[in-house]
Amino acid sequence: QIRMAHLAIVGSFSVNGVAKLHTRLLKEGIFRDFYELWPERFNNKTNGVTPRRFLVQCNMGLNDLITGELGAGWVTDLKRLRALQERADDPRFRQRWLAVKKNNKERLAAMVESLCGVRFHANALFDVQVKRIHEYKRQTLNLLHVIHLYDRIKRHDTDDWTPRCVLFAGKAAPGYWMAKRIIKFINNVANVVNVDPDTAGLLRVAFLPDYSVSEMEVIAPGTDLSEQISTAGTEASGTGNMKFMFNGAVTIGTLDGANIEIRKEVGEDHFFLFGHDAEQLGALRNSYNPMQMIADDGDLQRVFRLLESGHFNQFEPGHFDPIINSIKSPGDPWMVVADFRSYIDTQNSAAAAYRDPDQWARLSIANTANCGYFSSDRTIRAYNRDIWGLTPTPPLTPK
Repeated sequence: QIRMAHLAIVGSFSVNGVAKLHTRLLKEGIFRDFYELWPERFNNKTNGVTPRRFLVQCNMGLNDLITGELGAGWVTDLKRLRALQERADDPRFRQRWLAVKKNNKERLAAMVESLCGVRFHANALFDVQVKRIHEYKRQTLNLLHVIHLYDRIKRHDTDDWTPRCVLFAGKAAPGYWMAKRIIKFINNVANVVNVDPDTAGLLRVAFLPDYSVSEMEVIAPGTDLSEQISTAGTEASGTGNMKFMFNGAVTIGTLDGANIEIRKEVGEDHFFLFGHDAEQLGALRNSYNPMQMIADDGDLQRVFRLLESGHFNQFEPGHFDPIINSIKSPGDPWMVVADFRSYIDTQNSAAAAYRDPDQWARLSIANTANCGYFSSDRTIRAYNRDIWGLTPTPPLTPK
């Protein structure tokens, strides 16, 4: 056998991970032998995304608001956005910020209704998970929360409720059977939730078909809560998390990939952290007992009761048993159940924060203000400084 990654390391003079955690895990885990042989080859280059596409072009309202406050120079020097942090104390600026966000949410809602036939209301919390459909990214954990919310509505447990619109989007690899079954699972749950009269004005769910990055230009500006909930230690970096951050979405996430650096940049108070970290999951893995965790958590029991009764697949008996059995298995590598309770509690905190527009505006402004580190400009400069050694070309002056 030829292992392509091994061959690439042997043939390269520089090897980098794409987030600090990713680089550390490469050195300590899968490529440890190579790291011990050639430690000087290994370095970190945290990913970045282009602000020209994922803020300037896709969010003209926010672009105009920021440029009016800071001038045009921030477009090629994203660290200048830190000056927005001071504006968060200005009530008028917060109102203008929220007005831009509402316009973007109305634009996203129109796209969802056009493509999915599901009506999102702009006053609701727009809770969005957009990424490849993969078990480690844990769309299933998000869906367990949706079912938990649906169960609460059916039990009339809606005191201090925050209306929520949950959007999923992404594609599955052609041969990835389980990922395709997860897409089917999301759509079945959405169909049940959306036609139930009890959920009107409280909860809506949609899966956006045929996702493309161009659609992300509408999704990211209209998102309130960015779902970055992969099992700690499994995501290399993530770039969707950065696109959402650019546009003022607040992240709910684990200590995984670039989430760790996002949380450091924006500050702990502006990030909804939940779940076990990579080391804690490693210690738990040999004794992992999801069945006991389900037995000990009444909310989780009710979620699985709905799932196992076929409530979301009444005319397709057993259709989702592979997903249910995988989640309940002590061998589940993604350890979905282990993070359920922390996830639910943190979602409740996010919902409470959203009910206070001033608090949410501050959270949103802080995310855009501190996104500069995740510009692709910074990443490319680091590659050039440490690896390529090319002569830089100055950027064009913004018009």
